[in-house]
Amino acid sequence: MSSTFIAPASSAEELRRSFAAAWGAIGAAWGIAPSTATVQGYIMVSDGALSEPEVRRALGMSHRATSLALAQCEEWGLIERATSSRRSGQRGPAAAAWTVVGDHWEWFRRVATARKERETDPVLPVIAHCTQQARAAAEHDADPELARLGGRFAELLEFVERFDRGVEIFVRGDARAIEGVFAALNRLEPETVDRLWGLVGELGPDDMVRALEALARLPTPAARRLVALADQPVLQKLIGLR
Repeated sequence: MSSTFIAPASSAEELRRSFAAAWGAIGAAWGIAPSTATVQGYIMVSDGALSEPEVRRALGMSHRATSLALAQCEEWGLIERATSSRRSGQRGPAAAAWTVVGDHWEWFRRVATARKERETDPVLPVIAHCTQQARAAAEHDADPELARLGGRFAELLEFVERFDRGVEIFVRGDARAIEGVFAALNRLEPETVDRLWGLVGELGPDDMVRALEALARLPTPAARRLVALADQPVLQKLIGLR
């Protein structure tokens, strides 16, 4: 923050600024520049579109810091350019304005996508290259240490590839679908969650893939009927649940 003058504020505005400062501190723990998170936090709880001068004056930031933070927020997909410019109460032409992506699940999806592109995608070719180097060197020198190292690299590569694929699959969903998944998970009892994890562990990947592929082929009405049937005592007795 700079020493730029911050105008007296209403109680609501003071609360917005306090939240923005706290959001900025949290952003640092997420690996996001505090100024970027601060600007996102402020716009997120503000009414309507805001111009750079308005954000700058509200948060006491320099023009450069505010402009960079707005650009980074836009790059992360957290804010969007408003369709029209906005006057900020000073002389001069109207300035560009930004609005927050008000759908929290949409900006969550965008941040997850951006983090995948910035953090996971670049590391995959690095690990793959190291794996190839270690294996090639082990074949050439017949060095058991290099062979073990190649094995460790291969295990790490498999883990990162699976993790990357899982994130990719997750962010393919639209905001409403992702919201629905979390809404369902939020309503599950702990005992149900434990049983589901136990079932996943016992079924194994092949059975789960077959089940998911079969479910994905069903139209929505058929899927609903299947769920309803699974809850019927007669069917439960037939498959050995009762």
